Amino acid sequence: MRILGFTVLTLLGAATLSCGGHSDTDGSGGGGGGDARHIEIPEQPAELSDPQPAATPATEAELSDPQPVATSTTEAEPSDPPPVAAPTTETDEPLGDQATIEVPVVLPGSTEGCPGGMVRVEGEYCGAVVQECLEYHPEWTKRHGEPGVAARCLRFRESSRCVAKKTEHLSFCMDRYEYPNVAGELPRTLTSWEQAGELCAEQGKRLCTEAEFNFACEGPELLPYVYGYERNAETCNQDREYRFPDHSQRLLHYQACQQNARCAAELARLDGREPAGGRAACASWAGVFDLNGNVNEWVVRTDQKAPYRSGLKGGWWGPIRSACRPMTTFHKEDDYGYEVGFRCCADVEPQAEQ
Repeated sequence: MRILGFTVLTLLGAATLSCGGHSDTDGSGGGGGGDARHIEIPEQPAELSDPQPAATPATEAELSDPQPVATSTTEAEPSDPPPVAAPTTETDEPLGDQATIEVPVVLPGSTEGCPGGMVRVEGEYCGAVVQECLEYHPEWTKRHGEPGVAARCLRFRESSRCVAKKTEHLSFCMDRYEYPNVAGELPRTLTSWEQAGELCAEQGKRLCTEAEFNFACEGPELLPYVYGYERNAETCNQDREYRFPDHSQRLLHYQACQQNARCAAELARLDGREPAGGRAACASWAGVFDLNGNVNEWVVRTDQKAPYRSGLKGGWWGPIRSACRPMTTFHKEDDYGYEVGFRCCADVEPQAEQ
């Protein structure tokens, strides 16, 4: 989405900061949505110094420069591709057969009480977390404020800290892979939040909430990345070179784009997706794949009303935050982009909850 000239640091719960690849939230903290209050800080490169480690969460009055305390972030990453306006007419015809690859992994996680292709995610969720970044990518420390430069954290302090007054018990089912939830297939992109919700509903499912995504990604240990505290560009599909899209031409919705030569060519030039589940190490504690990187994922912001219920989580293949907590919130429900996808969630079957 949009390339905006500010960084948003998020206050979670009382006075906690939040961070990510292109996402963030507005709200009050706690609750089922994992919401957070946020403050926008204009980026003025001439005045900014390199981020310094902060031992404790900053208060609102202290937020003069971006601090290396991350948590559930809500910010518009400078590398976010711009939203694409919905075309007035298009025909979404089914795609032809898509090449698939076999993903040779032993699938982790529990599937009890969940429909086929989904995993059970259950435990105590913390709505306000402090994660201290000890080392940022050199690109950020030297060039923050420039287009395409995001606050990628190379190393967080172990361990993360829950600062919520109380945790919330979550129990739900989540697609193991990004939609269409088929191992070895490329995830669907160029899909709006509204379309994503409809596609999930067709399967008797729904879009995941922000809190559900957070918990499935970070788990009880509150990990910044699904694989731990140190960033690894090889574990998940992330940190690939950014390619600026051609803003003079509008991309169509996903299926229509496949059938349009110009759109398909532009998508192919920008495309950095990988088949779902292809990186076995990019699985979360719950057995969900590609929650960091690959494609951005739509979620529901439960504290908001239309047209601001849409959030983007997890990051994509570009050089962005791609962490568990961050969320982008400035995209409306009919926005879509070449790196934007989703996955579905569902309630646990009643008998399995007993």
